[in-house]
Amino acid sequence: MKKKKRQQHAKPQHQKKEDSLSLKDALSPDLLQQLKAKQKELEQTEAEKREAEEARKREERRLREKNKSFEELFEESSMNWKEFK
Repeated sequence: MKKKKRQQHAKPQHQKKEDSLSLKDALSPDLLQQLKAKQKELEQTEAEKREAEEARKREERRLREKNKSFEELFEESSMNWKEFK
């Protein structure tokens, strides 16, 4: 038994032209400019939020390190304290 080959249907030419039309082409230049400005503004706001979060985490780590007890510092030390007895 031989397999039958399926015929592929080609897209009509008028659909290709519709597919190539993008939203960018349909929008007015003023509206496109406003959208790009808003996008830059949102990216900048997001970057500022990330920086603020990183600064908060750094400060939190610094305060945690500053407030460690002697026991915590002793446990974290890599020195062999038995050698100094």
